[in-house]
Amino acid sequence: MLPSPWRQLLAEFLGTFCLVFAGTGAIVVNDFSQGAITHFGIATAFGLVVFAMIYAFGEISGSHLNPAVSIGLWVAGKFDARHLTGYILAQCAGAVMASLVLHGVFPDHRTLGMTLPAAGQTSAFLFEIILTWMLMLVILNVTHPTHPHRSFAGFIIGAFVGLEALFGGPVSGASMNPARSLGPALVVGNMLDLWIYLIAPIIGSIAAVLTHRLLMVTTEPDKSSVNVVHKDTLKGD
Repeated sequence: MLPSPWRQLLAEFLGTFCLVFAGTGAIVVNDFSQGAITHFGIATAFGLVVFAMIYAFGEISGSHLNPAVSIGLWVAGKFDARHLTGYILAQCAGAVMASLVLHGVFPDHRTLGMTLPAAGQTSAFLFEIILTWMLMLVILNVTHPTHPHRSFAGFIIGAFVGLEALFGGPVSGASMNPARSLGPALVVGNMLDLWIYLIAPIIGSIAAVLTHRLLMVTTEPDKSSVNVVHKDTLKGD
């Protein structure tokens, strides 16, 4: 068995791989099948894979699956800074690997499910900030130790990702996740608009942390919760 820190990194790698493979894979297959999956199906695929990965790997790593989420949890005092760089690298590596596999299966596909600013760079940038702010706010609230429905956090987060992909996809691609956008952009070699999806989600995530603090009874950081779904995952490392 791998030591705990390596198990956590592997879980983040695998979870993000599955997220990007299933989510962007749905986009690619939709193109390949002349729209058989539909936009609703693509949004559903993203939501369901997030839901599944949270429950599959939450006990091991917290299933952040997203550098913006890891950074937000760190800013909120819920994630140890010692693990931040490793998590981000594992997430990005998982996303790139998923895009490489998709490229191997569909070598002629030109975008591999890239996030593109369909409504212009400014609109996409603002949309990604707001979408990530909403997502991170949901994550912080439903995973709070006193939340009455904390055990359903994975379902709630997955459903919200699907909802945001449903209405945000046509505007910005509804990335909310730097790793998800980085993978296909690197493999395709088109990084013209990548800066939007690297910067905006981080801004939105940090803004959500500040908003969450206004909602809480106390502004003291909750050191007992260090990940999205489960407590104490990183204690003792």
